Amino acid sequence: MKEHEIVEFLKRENEEFKRLSEEHRNLDVLLAEIDSKRYLTPEEEVERKKIQKQKLSKKDKMAELVREYKKKGI
Repeated sequence: MKEHEIVEFLKRENEEFKRLSEEHRNLDVLLAEIDSKRYLTPEEEVERKKIQKQKLSKKDKMAELVREYKKKGI
């Protein structure tokens, strides 16, 4: 199974992966809203960094779940 097929399978079959994927997408929307502004206040800069870190954390966890699935060889 190719990686994108595994991701689609996990989105359907794994509740944790599905939740992480949805949260990652929501954070992406928030980040796009912040990035659409011409200038950011210092508070917005901090919020932007926080969102980026949260997105990366969720992406790392999703990648870990994909690796676990591959390791099982299902």
